[in-house]
Amino acid sequence: MREINMEKPNAVLSKIKVTPLAAESFGVRSMCTLVETPDVAVLLDAGISLAPYRFSLPPHPVEFQTISKLRKTIAEAADKAQVVTISHYHFDHHTPSFEDWVVNWTEDGETARQIYQNKTVLAKNPKEKINASQRQRAWMFQKTGGKHAKTLESADGKTYTYGKTSLRFSEAVAHGSEDSMLGWVIMAVVEHDEERFMFAPDIQGPMSAHTLELILDAKPTVIMLGGPPLYLGGFRVEMAQLEQGLRNLERIVEAVPIVILEHHALRDESWKPKMEKVFQKASQSNHSVVTAAEYAGKENLFLESKRKQLYRDQPPSDEFKVWMKTLNGKKIAKPPI
Repeated sequence: MREINMEKPNAVLSKIKVTPLAAESFGVRSMCTLVETPDVAVLLDAGISLAPYRFSLPPHPVEFQTISKLRKTIAEAADKAQVVTISHYHFDHHTPSFEDWVVNWTEDGETARQIYQNKTVLAKNPKEKINASQRQRAWMFQKTGGKHAKTLESADGKTYTYGKTSLRFSEAVAHGSEDSMLGWVIMAVVEHDEERFMFAPDIQGPMSAHTLELILDAKPTVIMLGGPPLYLGGFRVEMAQLEQGLRNLERIVEAVPIVILEHHALRDESWKPKMEKVFQKASQSNHSVVTAAEYAGKENLFLESKRKQLYRDQPPSDEFKVWMKTLNGKKIAKPPI
């Protein structure tokens, strides 16, 4: 299998710099990534969240400490970016403007303003190929965080040019299987001097044959994609759909030199053995499959899938336990971490 020089993780891309900022391998739910070329800096999907409950437990203090730190990292990256994208309106992919200290770690209005103020915001169409919940969230974003943007426009199927860099968005594709109730997302390709970085969030494998076709046609040099939700197999996602997602992912790792595998796939503690065939296919093609943390030269930090273990090995303080009893209230104070 191709080895990535961790001191120079972008070595395969000489003109495009890809910096993962937050992801499951960083300890949160996100795929937020900064992409820089000689012409433009693009902040992809500037959202970050925690699972409100996993194993019947709320986030552990370590998870709150992690999301707090990464929120600052995203805000600092936003200062560098001219463009911010929104692939879809789930809160781990865009930042809302209401106060929330459990899932999104957002201060009322201020957190979103830091990210979107004076930016060109290129977002999923809020009216077409969108389910009801995301349509409502898109409308709310337009009225709140989006009002700080220099411009806010629908990007589905469009291409934007910045000097010698093109930023190309796909048509809306399924959030998982073609019959998914979770709606649609838009993928993005940043291209400069025949190098192509592709961002394919929440495609869940992809499960969709059409999404697979679009990815292969784009011929990315490096792709970051959301893998299949292995942790939901057999009760919220049919095993046949997961298996289709894995087969399609095998096709991608054979075709793309570096695949950054993230998001839903890594919420399963046993994700790596379950993807043994994917790694075998990549190795046979002398290609690499890495997490966002590995691509960034960092150690993996899987927190959500280890939440039960965190509570066992690092019991929270009495003060935190008192705070936990307030979780059914309408307004929840910042946790004592």
